[in-house]
Amino acid sequence: MQHGKASFFVGIGGSGMMPLAMILAGRGARVSGSDRSLDGGRLASKFDWLRSRGVELFPQDGSGVQSAEQVVVASAAIEPSVPDMVRAAELGCARMSRAELLASLFNASPLPIGVAGTSGKSTVTGMIGWILHACGRDPTVMNGAVMKNFAGPDAPFASALVGAGDAFVSEVDESDGSIANYWPRIAVLNNVSLDHKSLEELRLLFGAFAGKAATTVVNVGDAESAALAAGLDRGRTLTFAVEGEADLTARNLAPEAFAISFDLVMGETVRRVRLQVPGRHNVANALAAIGAATAAGVSLEDACKAVEGFTGLRRRFELVGTAGGVSVIDDFGHNPDKIAATLDTLHTFPGRLLLLFQPHGYGPLKVMRRELVAMFATKLGAEDLLVLPDPVYQGGTVSREVTSADIVTDVAATGAQAIHIPGRGAAAAHLVAQARPGDRIVVMGARDDTLSQLAEDMVARLSG
Repeated sequence: MQHGKASFFVGIGGSGMMPLAMILAGRGARVSGSDRSLDGGRLASKFDWLRSRGVELFPQDGSGVQSAEQVVVASAAIEPSVPDMVRAAELGCARMSRAELLASLFNASPLPIGVAGTSGKSTVTGMIGWILHACGRDPTVMNGAVMKNFAGPDAPFASALVGAGDAFVSEVDESDGSIANYWPRIAVLNNVSLDHKSLEELRLLFGAFAGKAATTVVNVGDAESAALAAGLDRGRTLTFAVEGEADLTARNLAPEAFAISFDLVMGETVRRVRLQVPGRHNVANALAAIGAATAAGVSLEDACKAVEGFTGLRRRFELVGTAGGVSVIDDFGHNPDKIAATLDTLHTFPGRLLLLFQPHGYGPLKVMRRELVAMFATKLGAEDLLVLPDPVYQGGTVSREVTSADIVTDVAATGAQAIHIPGRGAAAAHLVAQARPGDRIVVMGARDDTLSQLAEDMVARLSG
């Protein structure tokens, strides 16, 4: 950190906290932290890796907050009653939210590139980061997911990249309103749909974000984003759309099971591109990334060539394994648009779908209830099976007005096959027992890194 103070991260293992901590540590700052998962003995490999990077870890009992000189960083989910926060208040430590710290680093960079949208942020961020890296721009990248291109034995949790170049690429979050803190030079707006906030709130947040940039890259194939684009300065706007009218378009899509090809069209230029990630939604993500890269000075040819080398993100339509003729896929789908994109991609090819969808909280379930039910009613095939365990819950006070059982009741009323099994382990066991050769099991959900282990356990059970 610029002022040289040590930073203590409360919840350092979180998908938004860990890469931010790694960026600070990579820039030479003193970083320490605590986490509920560490105290609970979960995800040991993640915390072992943090220690190997020089990060000191403490129980979440206040013992790690030792000096008023420390800056205590916590996400919005951390309650004031958590012992670390109590101790920070006693000592008078400066405190920052995760979003405030990230925004300060982002805004201070020479070339801040912000990726916004309800769906696809992490993938677009990873794609832009990989394009800039492959083209020698040495970017810093802040992502909410592990980028496979940068992961390896020495970096198994590569959700951040620390570079010496001018670009700082980051996804920005609308769910807590913190998108308002960011001042991008290049802004990407992928799509606007229900997740955590109403569409009215989202229109205001995304519109203000897009209006700040020197160049805004907008998906006009998305109705809400197109409406926002209409209010922007056309001279500062680069539009894209899949099989639509825009500055950057994709035509002649050729889907594969775990890849997709298309013709990229920009003016008189037409180039065939083959992605190593599947689905129409990833074609849109690639157009967004290519648009942002060209706005950053990368040639169209170089951007297209580089994006073909992008190998994807962990938990984004990730094939975990195949056993007994059954494939198990781990996916981050957690809102109607994300889940629909995954189901559309899978239904391009034959085979029954067995879905385990763990909602990422009771609040989002209440907000998205009608849209989730309508999506499942439309997208589930006649033989597909949906199983919902109870939402992920990691402590704190929550209102449980809408439950998984409510969603299942509504979905089943539409004629689709859906059941509620409260325990996640029991839900997984039920799907394994139902599986037959040719099926695809999909584990879906957010805010819970242990879902990946669940998917691996399902492959092991199928093998047995």
